[in-house]
Amino acid sequence: MEIILPCLRERLKPLRKAKKVKQREMAELLGCTRQHYQKIEYGVINIPTTTLIFLADFFDVSADYLLGREKT
Repeated sequence: MEIILPCLRERLKPLRKAKKVKQREMAELLGCTRQHYQKIEYGVINIPTTTLIFLADFFDVSADYLLGREKT
């Protein structure tokens, strides 16, 4: 499994766990399957900009943070 977005992989799961949200719940919010969300969280698929913005807003972080372009 090739990791396309390694920083997303490192940052998304801890953010989700801190909010006590399950992958299934995230998938419902994004309108996708749990398996698709899992691939997002594992950083193995590219995501649309709108999904990136949604995730950044949901977790109250910047898109740059999710992509590893800033530290906090």
